[in-house]
Amino acid sequence: MTKFVFVLIAIVSFSAVSAQLKPKKDWSKVDIDRSGDHIMFQLSSDHWSGAPDSISSRIKGLSRGFNFYVMMNKPFKTDPRWSVAFGIGASNSNIMFKNTNIGILSNATTLPFSNADSSSHFKKYKLATTFLEVPIELRYTEDPSNEAKSWKFAVGVKIGTMLNTHTKGKTLVNSTGATLVSYTEKESRKAYFNTTRLAATGRVGIGHFSIFGAYSITSFLKDGAGASIRPYQIGLTVSGL
Repeated sequence: MTKFVFVLIAIVSFSAVSAQLKPKKDWSKVDIDRSGDHIMFQLSSDHWSGAPDSISSRIKGLSRGFNFYVMMNKPFKTDPRWSVAFGIGASNSNIMFKNTNIGILSNATTLPFSNADSSSHFKKYKLATTFLEVPIELRYTEDPSNEAKSWKFAVGVKIGTMLNTHTKGKTLVNSTGATLVSYTEKESRKAYFNTTRLAATGRVGIGHFSIFGAYSITSFLKDGAGASIRPYQIGLTVSGL
């Protein structure tokens, strides 16, 4: 996430220098018929910051997420290159584990992450979360009169409430990897998790495609329920309309 922030700052700085070399334009006199990026789809690579080795060493495979937002974009009258956008949507994250059982139904004080039975374990196992979110962005579009081909930058926050958290295991196999039973086990409970989340966000790209990052400011687990884990996502945004 730190590397993403540095890259974003570098690109913004380069754009600012480039803008100084171009003839200045009075954007307050430019009439923009419509503002874009009302719909955003995001595909992400998902990670946990702050997880101890006893947990992070268990995370295996392609942890991924999918986000969808409907946004209202309000350009500034004095300079439509700048705008404020807000909306509503949902964020889904799937963290993949290997040879692990997460005691989401446990009555223990802290959320247990334990080794799977040595004689059998799920071939695929994940912890999935879904949040209903309200994103807010400060946006800059280098050329709003041709926004489909313009550089775009955005920083913001999103606040969300947890809709669901569950573990899901598929296909029970033995220690050699041979299938024992083909079935799916799903357990759902919110007791260990912070159900309200605040995250910082950033995007940079051209036209309808951009790279985004999101970092949770609030801890994933409740105080006393485990380590101070902060999920983050890095991925691709496709936006339009």
